[in-house]
Amino acid sequence: MLEPAYQVDVVIVGAGIAGLSAAHRLTSAGISTAVLEAAPYVGGRMSTEKVDGFRLDRIGQLLSTSYPELRTTPGLDSLVLRSFAPGVLLHRDGRTHRAGAPASGGSTRGALHVVRALASAPRGPAATPGRAGAPVGGAVDQARLGAALGRIAATPVERILARPEMPARKALAQRGMPPRTVDGFLRPLLACLLCDPELTTSSRCADLALRAFASGRLCVPEGGAEVLPELLARALPPGTVHTGVRVTSVSTTSVATAEHGEIRCRAVLLATDARAAAELLPGLRVPDFHPVTVVHHTTDDPAAAFSTGTSLLLDADRGGPVAHTAVLSNVDPNRAPVGRVLISSTVLGTPPEGIDTAVRIHLSRLYGTSTRRWETLAVHHTPEAVPAMRPPHDLRRPVRLLAGLYVCGDHRDTSTVQGALHSAHRATAAILADLGASGSLNRADPAPTLPRAA
Repeated sequence: MLEPAYQVDVVIVGAGIAGLSAAHRLTSAGISTAVLEAAPYVGGRMSTEKVDGFRLDRIGQLLSTSYPELRTTPGLDSLVLRSFAPGVLLHRDGRTHRAGAPASGGSTRGALHVVRALASAPRGPAATPGRAGAPVGGAVDQARLGAALGRIAATPVERILARPEMPARKALAQRGMPPRTVDGFLRPLLACLLCDPELTTSSRCADLALRAFASGRLCVPEGGAEVLPELLARALPPGTVHTGVRVTSVSTTSVATAEHGEIRCRAVLLATDARAAAELLPGLRVPDFHPVTVVHHTTDDPAAAFSTGTSLLLDADRGGPVAHTAVLSNVDPNRAPVGRVLISSTVLGTPPEGIDTAVRIHLSRLYGTSTRRWETLAVHHTPEAVPAMRPPHDLRRPVRLLAGLYVCGDHRDTSTVQGALHSAHRATAAILADLGASGSLNRADPAPTLPRAA
């Protein structure tokens, strides 16, 4: 018998959430698919370290319940999201206030109840709550901000993408908001959502982040970031995902691997990070990146465990390295052993020397308690954590490079989980359109078996 012209319809390089979600859409359409991952595990940057019963995310990017792709991606039906309390807590001038919380506690589709002082959570000697210390100013400023967030929640995405583009920090200065509102709420919030402390991000991307915030709730996957890619991998047909396979070159009809030689196919989808994709296809743009450091602590101090509840706490003063922090075991009890507390804090940009000491000093002010007895569980620094989205930024970068060669990932869309999943959706639509034009593939072949490693 003649050897078949190809061994599998589509080879996907990379088993992050973009590649895995693309595999679901292709296999659901009857396209035989092989996912090749160089690492010994799936998930890419969405990984979680286990330490003494704690589950510690390496990057800890926040999700939103308003992300459409989390609801529509095949394989994520059983994903459980653990939501933070509505809005955020802002620490400013020795006081802590809640901001951005809708009056009903649900999604924002109208006026917001923007600021409420937390009399039960004093911070420092000047912690008497009151309107004078509110990060967004008085009642008029609060109502103005609430109306603005309500409007952006109802704004169609297409209209946001049509707006003039500039750095987010410049756009904030032109929005007509009082400086105290901008500095006390919008800047720290956007820095948190975009992982960009200097707000060099495109104003369109910043508006999309504000729209997601105003339309839903910030959240994390139950059990850690790795749960999301693991759910996708487990729901694929057995034998679809192959870890520990290093791809050395790609073409429109084959990939070469270090372990299994050449694998012939009808199409190749690159679903790696931007740098790895450019190494396989020289000429692809490699963006700048925002570094992120996550510091995880545990303590038996009840003051830290209960002072912020399930809220995300942001430092509007920028009085230390921590951009935002949370008692994550309050939000998701599955991330810590029973009776233990997990506090996860995020440092944006280049971390300072002696980062653990600097973070402890900062957290002592934010939580209003001594941190000297806190135990450091892990410090995770990721230099290329989040692709930068500086203007001009194409939020719909092409996913079809040639007929038979495609690329997806958060570097082709927005630098979020939503962006990664959406780019995979676009790439699979292009693949299905091209394969359909060259002949129907409506069959459900079993997952391919790779050649034996030499």
